[in-house]
Amino acid sequence: MLAPSSAPPLAGTTPARTAALLRAVAVAAGVSPSELAAIPPMVEPNVLADDRFRVPTEWVWRVWELLDAAAGPGSGLLAAAAAGQHGLHVWDYLFTSAPTLAESVRGAVELRGVVTDPAADWTVVEDGRLLTFRATPAREPAAVLAPLEEFTLSILLHRMRAAVGQLDPVRIVFSHTASHRRPALTGEFGTGHIDFGAPAAELTFLDAGPLPTGADPQLGAMLREHARLLLTVSRTVPDWRETLHDTIGQALRTGDASLDATARRLGMSPRTLQRRLQALGTTWRREVESVRQQNAVRLIRDSDLPVHSVATRLGYTDARTLRRAIRRWTGHSALEFRRQVLDPAS
Repeated sequence: MLAPSSAPPLAGTTPARTAALLRAVAVAAGVSPSELAAIPPMVEPNVLADDRFRVPTEWVWRVWELLDAAAGPGSGLLAAAAAGQHGLHVWDYLFTSAPTLAESVRGAVELRGVVTDPAADWTVVEDGRLLTFRATPAREPAAVLAPLEEFTLSILLHRMRAAVGQLDPVRIVFSHTASHRRPALTGEFGTGHIDFGAPAAELTFLDAGPLPTGADPQLGAMLREHARLLLTVSRTVPDWRETLHDTIGQALRTGDASLDATARRLGMSPRTLQRRLQALGTTWRREVESVRQQNAVRLIRDSDLPVHSVATRLGYTDARTLRRAIRRWTGHSALEFRRQVLDPAS
């Protein structure tokens, strides 16, 4: 039995690739982009194209809720179908990364962080001739259990079949209690013998563990190493406000820090930017002031640039305006503040 390890630092996040897949399926099912944009924290679609990024799992759960409300029973199967055979990138190939199916599935479960929240409680159990994949609910909201479990078991079944050929489960159970979803599941899994309300969602197979995958040992090792490396370089997607501040900072340096110009840099209309700011409970002027304050304090503290040069970098037309702002922010003149940083005892 392979038990999940303690929650790694990436726990609570889901890879951008999985999030992008789910978002695309939700839009195709009728969920409006504006509904998706309103999910906190704001996640820009363009960042979902970067495999290094991860989004908060709570955001993904909310997308699952919207998708299930729009598509109804079988929404999880829609997402699984959209993933195809290779839509989850390197993780798809882990099912043929070891000589036998059982070993390959163990590897895929161990490296589940490249496709889902690594805190997901997934295990592989071998009991005599039985091979079982088990997904035990952890902290997922009840509203997302049905589509999420449908997606997970369908993905597992299709990848195991791709590895060894036709393979039919002898037992299928779900932890959710939505038995009205059975018709959609029957067609997907090829049986009506599906139970609900179990402690965990499970797929069980007979005599499947020893089946050969035809794996190339060296290639399998390379695939697993690539998956580990991907987890190592992954990081949480930037907060939208961070992205806004970076964009304002760039605009200040180029001398065009208007709201319209910044909106263009962000790939949205000025009206959309205004709505985003309002949703955050802030204003354009307040955010520009915040960026100027952060950068001014940093430049006064960490460089020997004269105040008029700092003012120019921050888009001020008059150094006196910056001097007044520094006194307002720090309670000191620019010179006093710089001296205090260089000699705190003074």
